[in-house]
Amino acid sequence: MKINSLTVEIDGIDKEILRSLMDDARKPILQIANKIGISGAAIHQRLRKLEQSGVISGSKFVVNHKVLGYNTMAFVGVYLDKAAKNLEAVKELKKIPEVLECHYTTGNWSILIKIICRDNQHLMQLLNTKIQAIEGVSRTETFISLDQQIDRQILL
Repeated sequence: MKINSLTVEIDGIDKEILRSLMDDARKPILQIANKIGISGAAIHQRLRKLEQSGVISGSKFVVNHKVLGYNTMAFVGVYLDKAAKNLEAVKELKKIPEVLECHYTTGNWSILIKIICRDNQHLMQLLNTKIQAIEGVSRTETFISLDQQIDRQILL
């Protein structure tokens, strides 16, 4: 596995540990250790090594946005009038809490963002008053997600 021009070697035990934690990040270390057949201390050492090498970059809880009333997910292609406006546009997009992801892309758009809104009205308001109001944004193209059919991490 190559990380930032560095090669990181992970073995079968590392992969087992990662698979277990990717499935459930709250799974007890001793449960993983018993399943694999090594000590809990060895699991902790391996996790520390994986964190230090950059293979693991953190853990988080996943919040169900629909339960909180956010039912509209959309992807917005952002056209900038000049590529030089990218850094300033991203700085402004970071201020909008509904923006979940932001990608600098090839192709027609300069930036592709993933946003979450309560409903289509909220989406329209967000586009008109916040995103399209950013200096350098010439226009946007919006795609509403009807259903997320795949949600996974890289297979190990």
